[in-house]
Amino acid sequence: MLLRLALLSLALALPAKALADPCVAPLPAASTSFEGVVRYVGDGDSLCVSTTSDPRTWIEVRLGDFSAPELHSAAGPRAKAMLKDLTYGQYLTCRAGRQSYDRVVARCRLNGAGVGDLLRARGGVEGGN
Repeated sequence: MLLRLALLSLALALPAKALADPCVAPLPAASTSFEGVVRYVGDGDSLCVSTTSDPRTWIEVRLGDFSAPELHSAAGPRAKAMLKDLTYGQYLTCRAGRQSYDRVVARCRLNGAGVGDLLRARGGVEGGN
C-alpha cells in the first residue's frame, strides 16, 4: 500500500505532457485567400481553418483585425469563449498577411463581416489584462 501511494505521488508530481496545437498545415503565402471551417480555437484571437476534417490541413490563423487579451490574463478565457462561440464550426473566408511565429496573420470574414468587427459588436475587448 505504501509503495502504491509513493508511486501515485511521484506520478502526480511529474509534469503532464501538454497537448500540441493541432494546426500543422503549411501557411499560405501573403496576399492569398483561403477558406474553410473553424476546427479549433486556441485563444481569443487565434484559430484553425480547414477545408477538410484532416488535422494535417488545418491552417493556424492569428486574427489580423482583433487583438484579444492573453489567455492567461483575467479576461483571456472569456475572449477565447467568445471567439469559439462566434466561429467554431463556421465557414470563414480569409486573406493571408504576414507570418507570425508558426501561424499566418489573416483577416477573416464570417458571412461577409470581419471577425474582429463581429467580436467588437458582441462586446469583445482588445488587449489589456
